[in-house]
Amino acid sequence: MSEEYEAPCIRIGEFTLALTCYACPEQYDAYIGEEQVGYFRLRHGRFYVDSPDVGGYTVYQASPKGDGIFMDDEREYYLTEACNALRQYLNKGETE
Repeated sequence: MSEEYEAPCIRIGEFTLALTCYACPEQYDAYIGEEQVGYFRLRHGRFYVDSPDVGGYTVYQASPKGDGIFMDDEREYYLTEACNALRQYLNKGETE
């Protein structure tokens, strides 16, 4: 993670999600330690996760109620589901 900017972070399991944009889109960079392993983005009602960064392989997609920002009652659910999908994808790469 960049030392120049300290983004607000959420910890989910082994992942640190650094908030890079609060709304429209709500987006996060996902890290394990110092290594970026995912990019999370919610815009126009479409939430997706690419690995290892934007434009990479899409490992998760969903359609939450929130448009450019999660509703308070759904953020934890979708971020957790996305982290689970990212972990499954990373596990596949470790066994190949």
